[in-house]
Amino acid sequence: MKIRHIIPLIITGACALAAAIDMTAQFTPQNKLRMAEMAISQLYVDTVNENQLVENAIKGMLKGLDPHSSYSTPEETKELNEPLQGNFSGIGITFNMNRDTLYVIQTVAGGPSERVGILAGDRIISVNDTSIAGVKMKNSAIMKRLRGEKGTEVDVRVLRRQRSSTDTLDFTITRADIPIYSVDAAYMADPITGYIRINRFAAETPKEVSDAIRNLKKKGMKQLILDLVDNGGGYLNAASDILGELLPQGSLAVYTEGTNSPRYNLIASPAGKAPIFDEGRLVVMVNQYSASASEITSGAIQDWDRGVIVGRRTFGKGLVQRPIPFPDGSMIRLTVAHYYTPTGRDIQKPYSKGDQKAYAKDIIDRFNHGELMHEDSIKYVDSLRVTTLRLGRPIYGGGGISPDRFVPLDTTDNTLYYRKVMAKGLINQYAIRYVDENRKQIKKQYPTDTDFTARFEVTDGMLSQLKEIADKEGIEYNADQAAQSRPLFAMVIKALIARDIYDNASYFKVYNEYDPIFREALRLINSPEYDKILAAP
Repeated sequence: MKIRHIIPLIITGACALAAAIDMTAQFTPQNKLRMAEMAISQLYVDTVNENQLVENAIKGMLKGLDPHSSYSTPEETKELNEPLQGNFSGIGITFNMNRDTLYVIQTVAGGPSERVGILAGDRIISVNDTSIAGVKMKNSAIMKRLRGEKGTEVDVRVLRRQRSSTDTLDFTITRADIPIYSVDAAYMADPITGYIRINRFAAETPKEVSDAIRNLKKKGMKQLILDLVDNGGGYLNAASDILGELLPQGSLAVYTEGTNSPRYNLIASPAGKAPIFDEGRLVVMVNQYSASASEITSGAIQDWDRGVIVGRRTFGKGLVQRPIPFPDGSMIRLTVAHYYTPTGRDIQKPYSKGDQKAYAKDIIDRFNHGELMHEDSIKYVDSLRVTTLRLGRPIYGGGGISPDRFVPLDTTDNTLYYRKVMAKGLINQYAIRYVDENRKQIKKQYPTDTDFTARFEVTDGMLSQLKEIADKEGIEYNADQAAQSRPLFAMVIKALIARDIYDNASYFKVYNEYDPIFREALRLINSPEYDKILAAP
């Protein structure tokens, strides 16, 4: 009896769904998908979340494609777009979480927090009467409370440590637009060499880079180190615009092409806009995490023999995503084409559709195969060999941009003891405490970050204090590993202190003195070897 009742029910349900979709038209995959969704939402035994059902279906379709086609919820889309758009509305602070307390590292110059009197070193303990101290709140949850619509107000309570007392102060801050900078640092590395570090390719990045180049030229810059290490990319047009300041006018920067997307050329410095640094030595720093727009930039510079690439083979992300927004604020980023450098090299490394796991393991595989430590572990394919456009130098495709000068990954200082201390956030905690106790003395003794970088030294006593913190956290001390990691401990402590006292660029002034890629870039740009690399074979 049950079977007789169920069969008509199934047939009736199917017919109703077919009628709703107009099965008189030709049956298509789209109709099939709609019919499946309607069947589940209307006939399934339990209540289903129809929105989640559709989202899962979208994710399932994208999962079988390339590694970079993706779906994001409205909230995720906002978080993805915000850093690339160049600003957000908030209170204008750089902060760090130190033992579940929000510690103000810097206030944005002229921003809302600075205007009301918040200082570096202040602890924000509550926002709109909600405690955020000691409650293990995520950074994202804290930022939601501090950010908001431009012109709205937020009340904060601040703990301020004075020389002999601790005061609790209340502020009302009016939110405003806060710029997000993509140039981390721009300074003179020596009397004629400028250095610019870019962390992403955002809407305002070309202007930031152009401004930085102009300022450095005023200070005597004749040659430039462009740091794209760890830069995961961003907007295609931003890369093309930056190349417009570095390549001869009218040079091809990159082109894109796909099955359903005809070839599209992006030209650097189109007619009417002259580049501002198309002559003078140029070195580009890259590593295995430099991706997408970073690879477009370094690839074009290499193809045109405009400069020397220093570091390690880049990530190999050469797929173009087109954003497809939905009315609810969610978005698909769908791969529609490949990037090609001016010589026709496909930047994208090989992948298998749907095998996200293997793709994600690529960098680990490079490490295990020795590619990050030994140049001769890199295997080039003769069929992918091309020649540069001006000098005819041999270069290779096959995924990523291979450097003209390889710099191995050095893990000597990165001991297990160091990693345990770092993973607990103890170096940062120590630096915050040190700055708290010595801020005025440091600024008096070292008026500029140049003075600080040249003369400040991390002492054995400071490292002993860090060890005491680590001991209290239950990290077993290893004297040999601590000694082996001393240069790394000292560099990170000094760099964090410099950042907290001066600005973000000061961190890189300290870090670069330690970094092997920067040291090689600076050595090479001042060496006759530069011209030997950029010479016809």
